[in-house]
This record gives sequence, structure tokens and C-alpha cells, in this order.
Amino acid sequence: MEKIEKSVVIIDDEPITRMDLREMLENQGYRVMGEAADGFDAIELCRQYLPDVVLLDVKMPLLDGLSAARVINNENLAGTIIMLTAYNEKEFVNEAKISGVGGYLVKPIEETQLIPNIEIAVARNMEFQKLRKEFEKVSERLENRRLIEQAKGIVMDKKGISEQEAYDHIRKLSQMKNISMKRVSEIILSNTGV
Repeated sequence: MEKIEKSVVIIDDEPITRMDLREMLENQGYRVMGEAADGFDAIELCRQYLPDVVLLDVKMPLLDGLSAARVINNENLAGTIIMLTAYNEKEFVNEAKISGVGGYLVKPIEETQLIPNIEIAVARNMEFQKLRKEFEKVSERLENRRLIEQAKGIVMDKKGISEQEAYDHIRKLSQMKNISMKRVSEIILSNTGV
């Protein structure tokens, strides 16, 4: 099985830490897309590269890692975020959970800790993305059904026909105009002020 190269950005205000992390990652076949020393640059690097993984220090100047993590997650700019910190107090861990990070490692970071944590965080993120897509499909189908049901009601009232005949009417328009039944329903609904 072919190993898929994962892209990573490293955000830490300590140049030596960034250098060590880069070396560990590249030795394991990861592609380091960029490095930064503060949260603002972290966000911009993520916008630019949309990496699979962000290694993000908690305490940094200008914009801390937890604040950057919230922005990165809210804007869906990375697959997963792993916080790196010298702090293991409960308050930081709780903040990390609220920020939606996929992992939390206490410095000094060892390669034997880092790589398995990245792999698990990436796998969890892939599962989450799959569930999100399934949820979006189900939501879209429910919304389509809702629109078609509303349009069907309007067609039934206007034409004085049965539910099945109204459904067939919408389907026929859809085929005739080569547009979806959802789009036909939207047009019917927009023309009735509903």
C-alpha cells in the first residue's frame, strides 16, 4: 500500500523547536509546508496551504495558539491541529478541547510521541469529515424533500389535483426543463410568495 504524504505546518516561537520538529517530520516522510512563530502567521500559512496537520504552540507572542486554533477550525483551514505546550494544566487542556484541536502534546516532544499522535489525529479527522459529508447529504435530501412537498401542496391547490398527480407534474417539469425537482420546486415556491 502506498504511503500518502501528509502536509504539515509548524507554528512555534522557538526556532530550535521548529527545526527539531521539521527534522522529525521529514525523516518520517511528512511534507513541511511552512513554519511560523505566531498565531497570525499560523492562520495565513493555513489559508495558503490547507495542511493536513498543524503543530501549534500554545504560548506565543501576538496571537496565542489557542486563539489561532479557533480561527483555523472555524474557517476549516486545516485537517487537524495538535497543540504543543510546556503547560499541562487542566485549564489549557480544557481550552484546547473547546478550540477543537485533535491532540495535545507536552514538551519536550519526542518522535515516538509525535508521529503516533499525528497519525491518530489525522485518522480521527478523516472519520469526522466522512461523517460530516454523510450528514450534509442527508440534510440536503431532507431539504429537497421539504421543498418538493411544499411545491406539491401549491400545485395541488392551484390545479385541484391529487398528491401523486402534483408530484408527477413537478417530475415532468424537471425532465422537460432538464433541471432538478428541487429547482422546479424553488421556482414554484418563489412565484407564490411562500
